[in-house]
Amino acid sequence: MKNTFFTRPYWRRFLREEARPLLILCLIIFSLRSAIADWNDVPTGSMKPTILEGDRVWVNKLAYDLKVPFTTHHLAEWGAPSRGEIVVFFSPADGQRLVKRVVGLPGDQIEMVNEQLLVNGRAVTYGPLAPATVAEIPAAEQPAHQFAAESLGGHVHAVMVTPALPARRSFGPVTVPAEQYFMLGDNRDNSFDSRYYGPVARSQIVGRASAVVMSLDRSDYWLPRWHRFFTSLP
Repeated sequence: MKNTFFTRPYWRRFLREEARPLLILCLIIFSLRSAIADWNDVPTGSMKPTILEGDRVWVNKLAYDLKVPFTTHHLAEWGAPSRGEIVVFFSPADGQRLVKRVVGLPGDQIEMVNEQLLVNGRAVTYGPLAPATVAEIPAAEQPAHQFAAESLGGHVHAVMVTPALPARRSFGPVTVPAEQYFMLGDNRDNSFDSRYYGPVARSQIVGRASAVVMSLDRSDYWLPRWHRFFTSLP
């Protein structure tokens, strides 16, 4: 008996009836992810203690605009990042996708003096950080850091510094150009951000990071951090 699996008519029928609909479905799914919503794995600690290594954050790509799928070309714009929001963008340094916090809007004057952030000449206010947020950092590591709650643009969020690390703790003042944004990591002494590669063009911003959808502890055999699943980002 002839094996029909290797015949040309079989493969034509397979491509027409099974493979092509699957490819179309995949194209639709990836187009939606590219233009509407996506998630972003976080491999580094530059946003600790707000975002931890192993977190997967939800990215709302419709927060500010609608883009052509698989490109950064804008079809329409209806908003802009606000001071204090967490955004995903393509780094001006190497094109990699990064997650940072917006601290400077177009036209703002940004300055830092010994870890104290100033926006348009006014010092940002700091307060004590909730113990539950500090507890996200392993107890053995906590003595090496200093923690605070930073109030920025109506957002109150965690920041931390590490005095023993070499870091750029003072800079500026820098005036943010039109259509650009100044980004900082919440882990101020261990973040590669706008202090080093400058402001980020509006066109390179992918969307707003609004929540942690899942979290795996890389230091503990990738076990889930269940308490971080589906939690909003400040």
